[in-house]
Amino acid sequence: MEWTREQRYRRLHEVKPTELEQLEKKVANSPWRQTFHIQPQTGLLNDPNGFSFYNGEYHLFYQWFPLGAVHGLKHWYHVSSPDLVNWRQEGTAIEPDRDFDSHGVYSGSGLEHDGLLYLMYTGNVRDKDWNRFSHQCMAFMDKEGKIKKFDSPVIPDIPEGYTDHFRDPKLWKQNDKFYAIIGAQRVNETGVILLYSSSDLKEWKLHGEIQTNLSEFGFMWECPDYFELDGQGILLFSPQGLEPQGDKYNNIYQSGYLVGDLLDVDSLEFEHGPFHELDHGFDFYAPQTMVDDKGRRLLIGWMGLPEIEYPTDKEGWAHCLTIPRVLHLQEGQILQQPPEEFINLRKNNVSIKDELQTDEIKSYSGIQGEQYELICDWMNVDAREFGLELRTGSEEEEKTVISYHTATKKLTLDRTLSGQPVGHAYGTTRSCTLEDTNKLRLRIFVDTSSVEIFVNEGQYVFTARIFPKETSTGVRFYTKGGRAAFEAEKWDLQSDSQTV
Repeated sequence: MEWTREQRYRRLHEVKPTELEQLEKKVANSPWRQTFHIQPQTGLLNDPNGFSFYNGEYHLFYQWFPLGAVHGLKHWYHVSSPDLVNWRQEGTAIEPDRDFDSHGVYSGSGLEHDGLLYLMYTGNVRDKDWNRFSHQCMAFMDKEGKIKKFDSPVIPDIPEGYTDHFRDPKLWKQNDKFYAIIGAQRVNETGVILLYSSSDLKEWKLHGEIQTNLSEFGFMWECPDYFELDGQGILLFSPQGLEPQGDKYNNIYQSGYLVGDLLDVDSLEFEHGPFHELDHGFDFYAPQTMVDDKGRRLLIGWMGLPEIEYPTDKEGWAHCLTIPRVLHLQEGQILQQPPEEFINLRKNNVSIKDELQTDEIKSYSGIQGEQYELICDWMNVDAREFGLELRTGSEEEEKTVISYHTATKKLTLDRTLSGQPVGHAYGTTRSCTLEDTNKLRLRIFVDTSSVEIFVNEGQYVFTARIFPKETSTGVRFYTKGGRAAFEAEKWDLQSDSQTV
Protein backbone atom coordinates (compact mmCIF):
# COMPACT_ATOMS: atom_id res chain seq x y z
CA MET A 1 0.00 0.00 0.00
CA GLU A 2 1.29 3.43 -0.98
CA TRP A 3 0.62 5.97 1.75
CA THR A 4 -0.30 9.51 0.73
CA ARG A 5 0.87 12.51 2.72
CA GLU A 6 -2.70 13.04 3.93
CA GLN A 7 -2.87 9.47 5.25
CA ARG A 8 0.46 9.77 7.05
CA TYR A 9 -0.56 12.99 8.78
CA ARG A 10 -4.11 12.19 9.87
CA ARG A 11 -4.95 13.06 13.46
CA LEU A 12 -6.01 10.27 15.76
CA HIS A 13 -9.33 11.98 16.50
CA GLU A 14 -10.09 11.84 12.78
CA VAL A 15 -9.88 8.06 12.69
CA LYS A 16 -13.05 6.02 13.09
CA PRO A 17 -13.03 3.57 16.05
CA THR A 18 -13.89 0.72 13.67
CA GLU A 19 -10.74 1.40 11.65
CA LEU A 20 -8.57 1.17 14.77
CA GLU A 21 -10.36 -2.01 15.88
CA GLN A 22 -9.73 -3.65 12.52
CA LEU A 23 -6.05 -2.65 12.68
CA GLU A 24 -5.72 -4.04 16.22
CA LYS A 25 -7.20 -7.37 15.09
CA LYS A 26 -4.86 -7.49 12.11
CA VAL A 27 -1.82 -6.86 14.31
CA ALA A 28 -2.97 -9.40 16.93
CA ASN A 29 -3.04 -12.08 14.23
CA SER A 30 0.59 -11.50 13.26
CA PRO A 31 2.71 -14.63 13.79
CA TRP A 32 5.75 -12.52 14.64
CA ARG A 33 4.52 -10.67 17.73
CA GLN A 34 7.15 -10.55 20.47
CA THR A 35 6.61 -11.80 24.02
CA PHE A 36 9.19 -10.02 26.22
CA HIS A 37 10.08 -6.97 24.13
CA ILE A 38 8.36 -3.59 24.07
CA GLN A 39 6.40 -3.32 20.82
CA PRO A 40 3.53 -1.16 19.51
CA GLN A 41 -0.07 -2.30 19.79
CA THR A 42 -0.48 -0.99 16.26
CA GLY A 43 1.57 0.99 13.81
CA LEU A 44 5.23 1.89 13.88
CA LEU A 45 7.55 2.23 16.86
CA ASN A 46 11.00 3.77 16.53
CA ASP A 47 13.35 5.76 18.81
CA PRO A 48 13.22 5.21 22.59
CA ASN A 49 12.70 8.52 24.40
CA GLY A 50 12.58 9.92 27.93
CA PHE A 51 14.16 6.79 29.46
CA SER A 52 14.11 7.59 33.20
CA PHE A 53 13.74 6.33 36.75
CA TYR A 54 11.08 8.49 38.37
CA ASN A 55 8.70 8.12 41.30
CA GLY A 56 10.05 4.63 42.12
CA GLU A 57 9.62 3.16 38.63
CA TYR A 58 11.18 3.00 35.19
CA HIS A 59 9.56 5.17 32.55
CA LEU A 60 10.09 4.88 28.84
CA PHE A 61 8.52 6.63 25.89
CA TYR A 62 8.91 5.85 22.23
CA GLN A 63 8.19 7.53 18.93
CA TRP A 64 4.95 6.11 17.57
CA PHE A 65 2.80 6.38 14.47
CA PRO A 66 -0.33 4.42 15.39
CA LEU A 67 -2.07 4.00 12.04
CA GLY A 68 0.37 1.83 10.10
CA ALA A 69 3.90 0.62 9.58
CA VAL A 70 5.19 3.85 8.03
CA HIS A 71 6.83 7.01 9.34
CA GLY A 72 3.86 9.34 9.69
CA LEU A 73 2.60 11.79 12.30
CA LYS A 74 4.70 10.92 15.37
CA HIS A 75 3.50 10.80 18.97
CA TRP A 76 5.19 9.74 22.19
CA TYR A 77 3.79 6.56 23.72
CA HIS A 78 4.45 5.81 27.41
CA VAL A 79 5.21 2.53 29.17
CA SER A 80 6.35 2.01 32.77
CA SER A 81 7.84 -0.83 34.77
CA PRO A 82 8.83 -1.69 38.34
CA ASP A 83 11.55 -4.10 37.21
CA LEU A 84 12.65 -3.60 33.55
CA VAL A 85 10.97 -6.83 32.43
CA ASN A 86 7.24 -6.35 33.02
CA TRP A 87 5.95 -3.20 31.31
CA ARG A 88 2.57 -1.50 31.66
CA GLN A 89 0.92 0.42 28.86
CA GLU A 90 0.30 3.98 30.02
CA GLY A 91 -1.00 5.18 26.66
CA THR A 92 -0.30 8.15 24.44
CA ALA A 93 1.87 10.64 26.33
CA ILE A 94 2.56 13.57 24.01
CA GLU A 95 0.46 14.33 20.96
CA PRO A 96 1.36 16.67 18.06
CA ASP A 97 -1.36 19.16 18.92
CA ARG A 98 0.36 22.54 19.16
CA ASP A 99 1.65 24.91 16.52
CA PHE A 100 5.24 24.15 17.54
CA ASP A 101 4.92 20.33 17.14
CA SER A 102 2.03 20.09 14.66
CA HIS A 103 3.79 17.65 12.30
CA GLY A 104 5.40 15.35 14.81
CA VAL A 105 6.63 14.91 18.34
CA TYR A 106 10.18 13.80 17.63
CA SER A 107 12.82 12.31 19.89
CA GLY A 108 14.02 13.64 23.21
CA SER A 109 14.85 12.76 26.78
CA GLY A 110 13.77 12.99 30.40
CA LEU A 111 15.21 14.40 33.62
CA GLU A 112 13.78 14.45 37.15
CA HIS A 113 13.85 17.84 38.88
CA ASP A 114 11.91 19.15 41.89
CA GLY A 115 9.59 16.16 41.95
CA LEU A 116 8.65 16.35 38.27
CA LEU A 117 9.89 14.46 35.22
CA TYR A 118 10.86 17.04 32.59
CA LEU A 119 10.61 15.86 28.99
CA MET A 120 12.54 17.75 26.30
CA TYR A 121 11.71 16.86 22.70
CA THR A 122 11.88 18.11 19.14
CA GLY A 123 8.70 19.58 17.68
CA ASN A 124 8.48 19.10 13.93
CA VAL A 125 6.52 21.62 11.85
CA ARG A 126 5.84 21.86 8.11
CA ASP A 127 4.57 24.94 6.27
CA LYS A 128 2.16 24.94 3.30
CA ASP A 129 5.09 24.32 0.93
CA TRP A 130 6.20 21.39 3.13
CA ASN A 131 9.36 23.13 4.34
CA ARG A 132 10.43 21.78 7.73
CA PHE A 133 11.08 23.72 10.93
CA SER A 134 12.48 22.22 14.12
CA HIS A 135 11.74 23.50 17.62
CA GLN A 136 13.09 22.15 20.91
CA CYS A 137 10.16 21.87 23.29
CA MET A 138 9.58 21.02 26.94
CA ALA A 139 6.86 19.23 28.88
CA PHE A 140 6.71 17.77 32.37
CA MET A 141 5.00 14.80 34.01
CA ASP A 142 3.83 14.77 37.62
CA LYS A 143 3.61 11.79 39.96
CA GLU A 144 0.04 11.10 38.85
CA GLY A 145 1.29 10.63 35.30
CA LYS A 146 -0.26 13.83 33.94
CA ILE A 147 1.79 15.58 31.27
CA LYS A 148 1.70 19.29 30.47
CA LYS A 149 3.59 21.11 27.74
CA PHE A 150 5.30 24.46 28.09
CA ASP A 151 3.37 27.13 26.20
CA SER A 152 6.18 27.78 23.74
CA PRO A 153 9.45 26.15 22.61
CA VAL A 154 12.45 26.57 24.88
CA ILE A 155 14.78 26.67 21.85
CA PRO A 156 12.57 28.12 19.12
CA ASP A 157 15.14 28.65 16.37
CA ILE A 158 17.79 26.71 14.49
CA PRO A 159 21.19 28.39 14.93
CA GLU A 160 22.79 30.02 11.91
CA GLY A 161 25.03 27.68 9.96
CA TYR A 162 22.87 24.57 10.41
CA THR A 163 20.06 22.95 8.43
CA ASP A 164 16.59 21.93 9.61
CA HIS A 165 18.08 18.58 10.68
CA PHE A 166 18.32 19.78 14.27
CA ARG A 167 16.78 17.37 16.78
CA ASP A 168 16.89 14.80 19.61
CA PRO A 169 17.84 16.81 22.74
CA LYS A 170 19.45 14.80 25.57
CA LEU A 171 19.27 16.36 29.04
CA TRP A 172 21.51 16.07 32.07
CA LYS A 173 22.35 18.09 35.17
CA GLN A 174 25.90 18.91 36.19
CA ASN A 175 26.57 20.86 39.38
CA ASP A 176 23.90 23.58 39.41
CA LYS A 177 23.35 23.74 35.65
CA PHE A 178 21.26 21.86 33.13
CA TYR A 179 22.79 20.81 29.83
CA ALA A 180 21.37 19.50 26.58
CA ILE A 181 23.11 18.18 23.50
CA ILE A 182 21.29 18.22 20.17
CA GLY A 183 22.07 16.36 16.94
CA ALA A 184 22.58 18.68 14.00
CA GLN A 185 23.72 19.02 10.41
CA ARG A 186 25.96 21.85 9.20
CA VAL A 187 25.02 23.63 5.99
CA ASN A 188 27.90 21.75 4.32
CA GLU A 189 25.99 18.54 5.15
CA THR A 190 28.27 17.15 7.83
CA GLY A 191 27.09 15.89 11.19
CA VAL A 192 27.77 17.55 14.52
CA ILE A 193 26.51 17.85 18.12
CA LEU A 194 25.61 21.20 19.71
CA LEU A 195 25.73 21.95 23.45
CA TYR A 196 23.23 24.17 25.28
CA SER A 197 22.96 25.11 28.95
CA SER A 198 20.25 26.48 31.24
CA SER A 199 19.84 27.46 34.87
CA ASP A 200 16.09 26.83 34.99
CA LEU A 201 15.12 24.50 32.07
CA LYS A 202 13.33 27.46 30.45
CA GLU A 203 15.98 29.80 29.05
CA TRP A 204 18.71 28.04 27.05
CA LYS A 205 22.08 29.33 25.86
CA LEU A 206 24.00 27.89 22.90
CA HIS A 207 27.64 27.12 23.71
CA GLY A 208 28.58 25.73 20.30
CA GLU A 209 29.81 22.51 18.73
CA ILE A 210 31.34 19.75 20.82
CA GLN A 211 34.91 19.54 19.57
CA THR A 212 35.76 16.04 18.36
CA ASN A 213 38.39 14.92 15.85
CA LEU A 214 35.64 13.63 13.54
CA SER A 215 35.30 16.64 11.25
CA GLU A 216 33.65 14.74 8.40
CA PHE A 217 31.99 11.62 9.73
CA GLY A 218 28.65 11.23 7.98
CA PHE A 219 26.03 13.78 6.96
CA MET A 220 23.97 13.82 10.19
CA TRP A 221 24.48 12.84 13.83
CA GLU A 222 21.23 11.71 15.42
CA CYS A 223 20.24 10.83 18.99
CA PRO A 224 23.30 12.10 20.90
CA ASP A 225 23.88 11.15 24.52
CA TYR A 226 26.65 12.21 26.89
CA PHE A 227 27.40 10.58 30.24
CA GLU A 228 30.27 9.68 32.51
CA LEU A 229 31.16 6.07 33.21
CA ASP A 230 33.95 4.86 35.49
CA GLY A 231 35.59 8.30 35.47
CA GLN A 232 35.57 8.80 31.71
CA GLY A 233 33.36 10.73 29.32
CA ILE A 234 31.22 8.84 26.82
CA LEU A 235 29.68 10.52 23.77
CA LEU A 236 27.12 8.31 22.10
CA PHE A 237 25.44 9.13 18.78
CA SER A 238 24.05 7.67 15.55
CA PRO A 239 25.92 8.95 12.49
CA GLN A 240 24.27 8.68 9.08
CA GLY A 241 26.24 8.34 5.86
CA LEU A 242 29.29 6.25 6.81
CA GLU A 243 30.82 4.04 4.13
CA PRO A 244 31.40 0.36 5.01
CA GLN A 245 34.91 -0.57 6.14
CA GLY A 246 35.39 -4.33 6.30
CA ASP A 247 33.21 -5.61 9.16
CA LYS A 248 32.33 -2.07 10.24
CA TYR A 249 29.49 0.25 9.21
CA ASN A 250 27.56 -2.31 7.14
CA ASN A 251 24.04 -1.20 8.10
CA ILE A 252 22.26 1.66 6.39
CA TYR A 253 23.00 3.82 9.47
CA GLN A 254 25.16 3.21 12.54
CA SER A 255 25.13 3.78 16.29
CA GLY A 256 28.26 4.03 18.39
CA TYR A 257 30.33 5.92 20.93
CA LEU A 258 33.54 7.74 21.73
CA VAL A 259 35.40 7.26 25.03
CA GLY A 260 37.57 10.07 26.29
CA ASP A 261 38.32 12.60 28.99
CA LEU A 262 35.42 14.32 30.68
CA LEU A 263 33.71 16.84 28.42
CA ASP A 264 34.79 20.41 29.17
CA VAL A 265 31.46 22.24 29.00
CA ASP A 266 33.20 25.61 28.86
CA SER A 267 35.76 25.01 26.11
CA LEU A 268 33.63 22.28 24.44
CA GLU A 269 36.76 20.16 24.08
CA PHE A 270 36.33 16.38 24.14
CA GLU A 271 39.58 14.44 23.86
CA HIS A 272 38.65 10.93 22.78
CA GLY A 273 39.66 7.65 21.18
CA PRO A 274 38.23 5.88 18.11
CA PHE A 275 34.55 5.47 17.26
CA HIS A 276 33.17 2.07 18.33
CA GLU A 277 29.91 0.58 17.09
CA LEU A 278 27.59 -0.37 19.95
CA ASP A 279 26.08 -3.34 18.18
CA HIS A 280 27.52 -5.64 15.51
CA GLY A 281 24.20 -7.02 14.27
CA PHE A 282 21.64 -5.86 11.73
CA ASP A 283 18.89 -4.01 13.59
CA PHE A 284 20.01 -1.48 16.18
CA TYR A 285 19.66 2.29 16.17
CA ALA A 286 18.95 5.45 18.19
CA PRO A 287 19.93 4.13 21.66
CA GLN A 288 19.36 6.13 24.83
CA THR A 289 20.78 5.72 28.34
CA MET A 290 19.80 6.63 31.91
CA VAL A 291 20.90 6.00 35.49
CA ASP A 292 18.54 4.13 37.82
CA ASP A 293 18.18 4.06 41.60
CA LYS A 294 20.82 1.32 41.81
CA GLY A 295 23.38 3.56 40.12
CA ARG A 296 23.41 1.48 36.95
CA ARG A 297 23.87 3.08 33.55
CA LEU A 298 21.18 1.43 31.41
CA LEU A 299 20.81 1.53 27.63
CA ILE A 300 17.91 0.62 25.38
CA GLY A 301 17.77 0.88 21.60
CA TRP A 302 15.39 0.72 18.68
CA MET A 303 15.52 -2.79 17.23
CA GLY A 304 15.12 -1.55 13.69
CA LEU A 305 16.46 0.94 11.18
CA PRO A 306 15.05 3.76 9.06
CA GLU A 307 14.33 3.18 5.38
CA ILE A 308 14.25 -0.62 5.66
CA GLU A 309 11.15 -2.71 4.93
CA TYR A 310 10.21 -5.41 7.45
CA PRO A 311 7.87 -8.40 6.94
CA THR A 312 5.47 -7.13 9.62
CA ASP A 313 4.85 -3.91 7.68
CA LYS A 314 2.01 -5.52 5.73
CA GLU A 315 0.48 -6.67 9.03
CA GLY A 316 0.00 -3.13 10.32
CA TRP A 317 2.93 -2.88 12.75
CA ALA A 318 6.70 -2.49 12.74
CA HIS A 319 9.62 -2.74 15.13
CA CYS A 320 10.28 -3.21 18.83
CA LEU A 321 12.87 -2.10 21.36
CA THR A 322 15.89 -4.11 22.51
CA ILE A 323 16.02 -5.53 25.99
CA PRO A 324 17.74 -3.08 28.37
CA ARG A 325 21.50 -3.37 28.78
CA VAL A 326 23.70 -2.49 31.76
CA LEU A 327 26.87 -0.65 30.70
CA HIS A 328 30.39 -1.00 32.09
CA LEU A 329 33.69 0.33 30.82
CA GLN A 330 36.72 -1.92 30.38
CA GLU A 331 39.97 -0.86 28.71
CA GLY A 332 38.28 1.84 26.66
CA GLN A 333 35.41 -0.34 25.50
CA ILE A 334 31.81 -0.45 26.70
CA LEU A 335 30.61 -3.85 27.89
CA GLN A 336 26.85 -4.43 27.62
CA GLN A 337 25.04 -7.02 29.71
CA PRO A 338 21.38 -7.91 30.33
CA PRO A 339 20.10 -6.63 33.68
CA GLU A 340 19.95 -9.14 36.50
CA GLU A 341 16.15 -8.79 36.57
CA PHE A 342 15.89 -10.88 33.40
CA ILE A 343 16.60 -13.96 35.49
CA ASN A 344 13.02 -13.58 36.76
CA LEU A 345 11.68 -14.46 33.30
CA ARG A 346 13.30 -17.89 33.35
CA LYS A 347 11.18 -21.06 33.35
CA ASN A 348 11.93 -24.76 32.70
CA ASN A 349 15.71 -25.14 32.87
CA VAL A 350 17.57 -27.66 30.68
CA SER A 351 21.35 -28.26 30.91
CA ILE A 352 23.61 -30.24 28.59
CA LYS A 353 27.33 -30.99 28.29
CA ASP A 354 28.92 -32.64 25.29
CA GLU A 355 31.88 -32.84 22.95
CA LEU A 356 31.14 -32.76 19.25
CA GLN A 357 33.39 -34.81 17.01
CA THR A 358 34.67 -33.80 13.59
CA ASP A 359 31.92 -32.59 11.24
CA GLU A 360 29.15 -33.47 13.69
CA ILE A 361 25.80 -31.73 14.05
CA LYS A 362 23.47 -32.52 16.96
CA SER A 363 20.27 -31.39 18.62
CA TYR A 364 19.18 -32.17 22.17
CA SER A 365 15.90 -32.86 23.91
CA GLY A 366 14.47 -29.73 25.55
CA ILE A 367 16.74 -27.34 23.62
CA GLN A 368 14.32 -25.67 21.22
CA GLY A 369 11.56 -23.08 21.13
CA GLU A 370 10.51 -19.60 20.04
CA GLN A 371 11.18 -17.63 23.26
CA TYR A 372 14.14 -18.58 25.39
CA GLU A 373 17.52 -17.71 26.86
CA LEU A 374 20.47 -19.92 25.98
CA ILE A 375 23.94 -19.70 27.51
CA CYS A 376 26.63 -21.69 25.71
CA ASP A 377 30.29 -22.01 26.72
CA TRP A 378 32.68 -23.45 24.13
CA MET A 379 36.06 -24.91 25.14
CA ASN A 380 38.80 -27.36 24.10
CA VAL A 381 38.28 -26.51 20.46
CA ASP A 382 40.41 -27.74 17.57
CA ALA A 383 37.68 -27.43 14.92
CA ARG A 384 38.10 -25.24 11.88
CA GLU A 385 34.57 -23.95 12.49
CA PHE A 386 31.94 -24.49 15.16
CA GLY A 387 28.72 -22.92 16.26
CA LEU A 388 24.95 -22.94 16.67
CA GLU A 389 21.95 -22.95 14.38
CA LEU A 390 18.84 -21.32 15.87
CA ARG A 391 15.18 -21.36 14.78
CA THR A 392 15.88 -24.30 12.47
CA GLY A 393 13.20 -25.97 10.34
CA SER A 394 12.69 -29.71 10.01
CA GLU A 395 14.00 -29.75 6.44
CA GLU A 396 16.87 -27.32 7.09
CA GLU A 397 15.26 -24.69 4.85
CA GLU A 398 15.42 -22.16 7.69
CA LYS A 399 18.14 -21.42 10.19
CA THR A 400 19.92 -18.51 11.88
CA VAL A 401 23.60 -19.37 12.25
CA ILE A 402 26.17 -18.20 14.81
CA SER A 403 29.60 -19.49 13.78
CA TYR A 404 33.20 -19.08 14.85
CA HIS A 405 36.06 -19.52 12.36
CA THR A 406 39.36 -20.28 14.07
CA ALA A 407 41.63 -19.24 11.18
CA THR A 408 40.21 -15.74 10.91
CA LYS A 409 39.19 -15.46 14.59
CA LYS A 410 35.82 -14.17 13.42
CA LEU A 411 32.45 -14.68 15.02
CA THR A 412 29.66 -14.37 12.43
CA LEU A 413 25.89 -14.03 12.59
CA ASP A 414 24.27 -15.26 9.36
CA ARG A 415 20.58 -14.66 8.66
CA THR A 416 20.66 -15.62 4.97
CA LEU A 417 18.18 -18.43 5.66
CA SER A 418 16.41 -16.93 8.69
CA GLY A 419 13.00 -16.79 6.98
CA GLN A 420 11.36 -13.78 5.36
CA PRO A 421 14.16 -11.50 4.07
CA VAL A 422 15.08 -8.20 5.72
CA GLY A 423 17.51 -5.62 4.35
CA HIS A 424 19.26 -8.04 2.00
CA ALA A 425 20.64 -5.08 0.04
CA TYR A 426 22.97 -4.52 3.00
CA GLY A 427 24.15 -8.13 3.26
CA THR A 428 23.06 -11.12 5.31
CA THR A 429 26.08 -11.64 7.57
CA ARG A 430 27.71 -9.57 10.32
CA SER A 431 31.03 -10.36 12.00
CA CYS A 432 33.45 -9.28 14.70
CA THR A 433 37.01 -10.37 15.50
CA LEU A 434 37.76 -12.11 18.81
CA GLU A 435 41.47 -12.06 19.61
CA ASP A 436 41.26 -14.32 22.69
CA THR A 437 39.90 -17.63 21.43
CA ASN A 438 40.60 -19.79 24.48
CA LYS A 439 36.99 -19.57 25.60
CA LEU A 440 33.81 -18.33 23.99
CA ARG A 441 30.62 -17.60 25.92
CA LEU A 442 27.41 -16.80 24.08
CA ARG A 443 24.37 -15.57 26.01
CA ILE A 444 21.47 -15.55 23.58
CA PHE A 445 17.94 -14.13 23.93
CA VAL A 446 15.52 -15.46 21.32
CA ASP A 447 12.03 -14.00 20.97
CA THR A 448 9.39 -14.74 18.34
CA SER A 449 11.05 -12.53 15.72
CA SER A 450 14.41 -11.48 17.12
CA VAL A 451 17.73 -12.66 18.48
CA GLU A 452 20.16 -10.76 20.75
CA ILE A 453 23.59 -12.29 21.32
CA PHE A 454 25.89 -11.16 24.14
CA VAL A 455 29.44 -12.35 23.49
CA ASN A 456 31.97 -12.92 26.30
CA GLU A 457 30.07 -11.01 29.01
CA GLY A 458 29.02 -8.25 26.64
CA GLN A 459 32.31 -7.54 24.87
CA TYR A 460 30.27 -7.60 21.66
CA VAL A 461 26.52 -7.69 21.02
CA PHE A 462 24.64 -8.76 17.89
CA THR A 463 21.00 -7.74 17.48
CA ALA A 464 18.81 -8.97 14.63
CA ARG A 465 15.18 -9.28 13.64
CA ILE A 466 14.40 -12.67 12.11
CA PHE A 467 11.13 -13.88 10.58
CA PRO A 468 11.06 -17.69 10.41
CA LYS A 469 8.05 -20.00 10.23
CA GLU A 470 6.32 -20.81 13.51
CA THR A 471 7.39 -24.44 13.04
CA SER A 472 11.09 -23.50 12.87
CA THR A 473 11.92 -23.97 16.55
CA GLY A 474 14.99 -26.23 16.51
CA VAL A 475 18.51 -25.63 17.81
CA ARG A 476 21.54 -27.47 16.48
CA PHE A 477 25.18 -27.49 17.60
CA TYR A 478 27.84 -28.28 15.00
CA THR A 479 31.53 -28.56 14.14
CA LYS A 480 33.49 -28.59 10.89
CA GLY A 481 37.07 -29.81 10.50
CA GLY A 482 37.69 -30.84 14.11
CA ARG A 483 36.17 -31.22 17.57
CA ALA A 484 34.69 -28.82 20.09
CA ALA A 485 33.36 -29.25 23.62
CA PHE A 486 30.60 -27.14 25.11
CA GLU A 487 28.25 -26.69 28.03
CA ALA A 488 24.82 -25.17 27.48
CA GLU A 489 21.92 -24.09 29.65
CA LYS A 490 18.50 -23.07 28.34
CA TRP A 491 15.42 -21.48 29.91
CA ASP A 492 12.05 -20.65 28.43
CA LEU A 493 11.29 -16.95 28.93
CA GLN A 494 7.88 -15.72 29.95
CA SER A 495 6.87 -12.14 30.78
CA ASP A 496 3.78 -10.90 32.59
CA SER A 497 4.05 -7.72 30.55
CA GLN A 498 0.93 -5.89 29.47
CA THR A 499 2.70 -4.19 26.58
CA VAL A 500 2.77 -7.23 24.32
